[in-house]
Amino acid sequence: MVLSDRTIKEELAKGRIVIDPLSQDDIQPASVDLRLDRKLLVFTHSRRPHIDVKKGLDDLTEIIEIDDETPFILHPGEFVLGSTLEHIELPDDLVARLEGKSSLGRIGLVIHSTAGFVDPGWKGHLTLELSNLARLPITLYYGMKIGQISYLRLTTPADRLYGSDGLGSKYQGQTEPTASRFSQEFPGPQTLPLPLGEG
Repeated sequence: MVLSDRTIKEELAKGRIVIDPLSQDDIQPASVDLRLDRKLLVFTHSRRPHIDVKKGLDDLTEIIEIDDETPFILHPGEFVLGSTLEHIELPDDLVARLEGKSSLGRIGLVIHSTAGFVDPGWKGHLTLELSNLARLPITLYYGMKIGQISYLRLTTPADRLYGSDGLGSKYQGQTEPTASRFSQEFPGPQTLPLPLGEG
């Protein structure tokens, strides 16, 4: 069940949903508008011939900041990571979906490729996957409306919240765009799981 604006306001008032900062004008009929923060994580040219998912990305990315007046220019085919201006928190019985703004999608700006799902227990700023599918560059301004978040209620509260011990939550508490930590998914040779029925 998707939460309506009335229920979103009720959950905000109880402190079960946290969106900070928040303007009442950002609450839509079944979602809340989110804004672009100042920092962007851009991919730099590297001597590496490819991105190896088993290795970290520290030497492939750098943080830049958008100032108050000058936009960042996202060129056709370019991909950068941004972040929501808002700090977001979810309770144990809600998940959220992050979606792009329709008006921005109509000019070719995609705000996420795959990372639109927010788990119960999440706390932090959401990382945005920004891509330009248009043939012309697109300007990105600090504080512009960039996406919207909607909420869905679970059948029961989750037993293991995002960030719980042992869950391997790699992005809990992030405050700026965070590069992929997928390399942490690869265990050492002795810890690979055995096929079913063995061991």
